[in-house]
Amino acid sequence: MINKSSPINVVMGGMAALIVVMGIGRFAYTPILPDFQKAVRLSDVMAGFLASVNYLGYLLGALGAGFSKWKNGKTFYLRSFLVLNILATLAMGLTEHDWLWCFYRFISGLTSGIVFVLASSMVLDVLAAAKPSLWSGVYYSGVGIGIFLTGLIVPVLEHHFSWRGAWIGLGLLSLFIGIFPFLWLKEHASPGKPSPSSPRPRNARKQRMLPWLIASYGCEGMGYSVSATFLVALVQKIPSLGHHPALSWVFVGVAAIPSCIVWALAAKTFRHLVALQLAFFTQIVGVILPIFFFNSYGALIGALLFGATFMGITTLTVSEGRNLAPHQSSQAIGYLTGVYGIGQMIGPAVAGVLIAKSGNYHSSLIFATAVLVCGMLLLGAGQIITANSKDRIVDA
Repeated sequence: MINKSSPINVVMGGMAALIVVMGIGRFAYTPILPDFQKAVRLSDVMAGFLASVNYLGYLLGALGAGFSKWKNGKTFYLRSFLVLNILATLAMGLTEHDWLWCFYRFISGLTSGIVFVLASSMVLDVLAAAKPSLWSGVYYSGVGIGIFLTGLIVPVLEHHFSWRGAWIGLGLLSLFIGIFPFLWLKEHASPGKPSPSSPRPRNARKQRMLPWLIASYGCEGMGYSVSATFLVALVQKIPSLGHHPALSWVFVGVAAIPSCIVWALAAKTFRHLVALQLAFFTQIVGVILPIFFFNSYGALIGALLFGATFMGITTLTVSEGRNLAPHQSSQAIGYLTGVYGIGQMIGPAVAGVLIAKSGNYHSSLIFATAVLVCGMLLLGAGQIITANSKDRIVDA
């Protein structure tokens, strides 16, 4: 008999939700983009704009999810927005109108942000009581699994059914996978909340780190989104990979699947913030590598390093954010995801303009690298300032 309320089933339900709204709903755009651009003559600027519209929706969804009261319960709203997300994916293959594509990508981003925050809050609250430290890594691996699936499936669907069939086929796949969040992902009472009558002590030094973490995560959103949008299109320009550009996205997915568990182990060994610095550095190397080695080795190793870090950074950041604000998990995750969304909205738009002006992808990768370096420096500055401040206890 399956215990639907057990932590492992909640994690699996949350993982399925991430496969649908993140791995497919958001990131399927990347492997579909090259053929999509050819078929409908979509410019680089418009391609970047469609990505930014999606990220704008993600920003608004994340902020709304973090600060809404959810009077009917988180479970009801998560299911509702999950269905809307699946419909938006299906609808992309049913039109050739730019403004409808913008609308559907916006809805996809909006619902992705809401479901991500709600699912993360629900899963992490359950895990906080169960204390299985690595299961959060299993949960976030859903994004990598979704990316891996799209990297394998999109070329097949495009070959037989064109870009339209790719969107519709992925929508049908999402419909099937979406059954599992309905079965297993439900809201549970948050453990360990203080009673209203008892004041809650708060470590002021610990709280000072949260703004630096948020700012750093915003830079991550801006920097990573460039590769997340244009990686497959870039790889298509490399002669040895020109006929199989989606292979790079498969590499991203393969590396992303175990990455959250790997970085969770690193956090246990080195502490969260140190592991986060290592993840930033590794991602910077992966993003800049194709500039120095514009061949199959540089592109695929870069894809592996990128895939091995972008969800790891999310796992470490969201977990640390919840640690800094354990009694306001939805709000903390909402702040982080909202600033991340701002970065994601800006990154592809700027990169699209840079690509159009320069005629190649190098300028966009340099831009992404510079932003990621800023994120790593902000994180380091926050650690230094927080460590040097006086540790004192104040009432909330």
